[in-house]
Amino acid sequence: MKKKILVEGMHCASCAINIERSLKKVPGVSSAAVSMMTRKAIVECDDKVKDEDLKKAVLRAGYKTISIE
Repeated sequence: MKKKILVEGMHCASCAINIERSLKKVPGVSSAAVSMMTRKAIVECDDKVKDEDLKKAVLRAGYKTISIE
C-alpha cells in the first residue's frame, strides 16, 4: 500500500532525511521517500500500518503531519 503524507515544518534536505529515517523505523514500512520541495512523504507499507503510527513517526522527528492520503 502506498500512502502520501503532507508534512509541515521542513526547511532543508536534512529535515527530509530525519523524517525518512523515522518513518522507516515503523514496523511494516518497507520504504519511505521524503521531498522537501513538495513537503510530502511517500511511504510503501503493509495494510496493517495505521495512519496514527505514521503520524507519531513524523512527530518523533520533530515535524507535523497535515494529512495522509
